[in-house]
Amino acid sequence: MTVEKKAPVLSEQEFRQVVAVARTHEQGNRNVALLYFSAALGLRAKEMSLLKVQDVVAPNGTIKDEVLLSRSTTKGRKQRLVYLTNKELRKALTSYLRERTGNGMAALHPEAPLFKSRKGGPFTPNTMQMLFKRMYISAGLDQASSHSGRRTFATSLIEHGADIKAVSTLMGHASVAMTARYVEDNPVRLRRLCENIQLGT
Repeated sequence: MTVEKKAPVLSEQEFRQVVAVARTHEQGNRNVALLYFSAALGLRAKEMSLLKVQDVVAPNGTIKDEVLLSRSTTKGRKQRLVYLTNKELRKALTSYLRERTGNGMAALHPEAPLFKSRKGGPFTPNTMQMLFKRMYISAGLDQASSHSGRRTFATSLIEHGADIKAVSTLMGHASVAMTARYVEDNPVRLRRLCENIQLGT
């Protein structure tokens, strides 16, 4: 029987490593923002490629606190909210958007793609996946993929005490069973669970 190969979950050190390398790229601010959208929001490559400026920037030029992903952009056509409340994510997004315009974020065209490719247009889901693969390879994480951020997001939530129903909602899964597959076989998490067993002496 062939075991399905899953994208590896990133450790905190590995995430910082890929962010540090991404900053050195000519599109460094964009790439760092993408890494945070992947690992701090759990977004899929397709979802990131379809985001528009108006999804995250309010008419007055401020970054929204939450984003509604429409059914047309998500897998399984399941509408969900994602929350732009992580401080590091907001910092990365602000740096990227300010780089796009010298006139403040309100000057950005609402319908423009949030993440622009080198050619100036939107990414396709495939080219977004390829970009993530290049970023991870550049950081020496050859096995990681665009889905690693999503798995890291789910695992981190569970490790920090989030209940699996809440994680399922944030991931946009149709069932809790699907969410459980993201975390139940993570060797890092299983090792930590064993380390923290309290036994009487």
